[in-house]
Order: sequence, then C-alpha cells, then structure tokens
Amino acid sequence: MKRAQAFAKINLALVVGPLHDDGKHEVVTVLQRVDLADVIELEPADALIVEGFHDDTLVRAALEALAEAAGVRPHWRARIEKRIPVAAGLGGGSSDAASALVLANSELPEALPAAELHRLAASIGADVPFFLHGGTQLASGDGTELEPVALPGDYVVVLVLPDSQSKESTEAVYRAFDEQGGADGFDERRAALLHALGGVERPRDLARLPRNDLVSSPLAEQLEELGAFRADVSGAGPTVYGLFEHPDDAEHAAATLRRAGRTWLARPV
Repeated sequence: MKRAQAFAKINLALVVGPLHDDGKHEVVTVLQRVDLADVIELEPADALIVEGFHDDTLVRAALEALAEAAGVRPHWRARIEKRIPVAAGLGGGSSDAASALVLANSELPEALPAAELHRLAASIGADVPFFLHGGTQLASGDGTELEPVALPGDYVVVLVLPDSQSKESTEAVYRAFDEQGGADGFDERRAALLHALGGVERPRDLARLPRNDLVSSPLAEQLEELGAFRADVSGAGPTVYGLFEHPDDAEHAAATLRRAGRTWLARPV
C-alpha cells in the first residue's frame, strides 16, 4: 500500500477576469500549500474502489482518467481520510485527486510523463494541476497554467471556517461576480498583483497583494485586529485565513475566533 498527504491550499491573492466562450474565467492567483492535509492510501485491487469519503467524485474521476490514458483497467482501492473541511475553498478534493493520480501513476507498468499527467489533472479541475507540483505557484489562464514563485514562508496561518455562513457553490459565486460586472478593470488588477508579487521579500510584504476578487468576509478584519499582517478569503470561500509572524499571536487569534467557527493553525508547505 502506498500513502500520501494531500495538502490544503490558500489563495494568497485571487484576481478574476472575464468569462470565456469555454465557460471558464481568466484568473491570476497565487496558490500556497499549507500543512492541513487529507491522507490518501492506494493499493492494487480487482476493481476501482474508493472508500472513506462517501461524497468523493474527484478521486474516482482521476483514477478512471488515468487508467483510460494509460490503456489499463482501473484496478485500485483508494482510501481517503478527510481532515480538510469539504467545500471550504481549501482545495481538499482537488488535492486528493492529485495525490491519487501521483500514487497510481507510480504503479503503472509505464508511468505517464509529467506533461500528460498535468493534462489529465487539468481535465478534472482547475486546481488539480497545482497539487502535482511543489512550492508556491502563480496560476493564470483558467488556473492551470503554472509558474513557480519564491515567497517567504516563515509565518503561521490561522484558518477559520465560519459556522454562520453556508457554502455557496463555486458556480453561484462566479455567477454573482459576473452579474456585478466584477471583471471590469481586470488588466489593471492583474498588473497590480504582479507588481506587488515582484516586491515581496519578507512575510509582511504579502499584505501588498490585492484582495480576493470573488468574496470578502468581516472575519478578515477581525483577524487583522488580532494581529494578522494579511487576512482574506481563500478561493470561493467560505474559509478565511490570517497570516501571523508570531505563533503566540496566531494561537490567541485561533482561540478567540472559535466562537465564530472551526479554526486550525497551519504552516506553509
């Protein structure tokens, strides 16, 4: 049996542009893994079996797509141990799928090359290719065009999943964005993001990155009041993150905000 951690992600910035004819939005986003992680286990089996998370669709889709591309029968048993909250803007399902792809690909008689694995991952979901790669990535296009970026990682992340806010579907969040004309000024916001990114030398410089275009939360302001040098919503939400220089401040903020929802302390990976 093979085993891998499937890490969560946060969007250190998310700039969203127009909707294209293929139904996908132009985006520019900075993706950062954090060490909150699911666990994926994989072993040979007579048929494709996915256990541990009843609502999974992405791991199954990934393994079916890999088997088809490799010309083999999908003959794996995958087990998902969920630790990342579901539908929270943290990419747990995408990370699970990427980890399953990597584990199963290593079991093939002839492993698919990295470019083909990336193509398969992109067909499953926009965030999936990111989780095939190490380090922080600048994602553009539909989110699957990746470029590594070197950013400081010596900070603590507080994650807050609010109790009072139900998760809107990603489609609904993007639809509301379009209806409000959110894509207006995309080129300027993209340029501002890239300019700010080029000036990041220490953790506090991450505060210069633009805010999430899609959603906002009053919890971000509360995290900043508690000492975060940057706070924002991750992805389409509803999870909010705060970045802290000092672990004691992060622990205090996490304890304080437990009245608002579930909290986690994490580190960049």
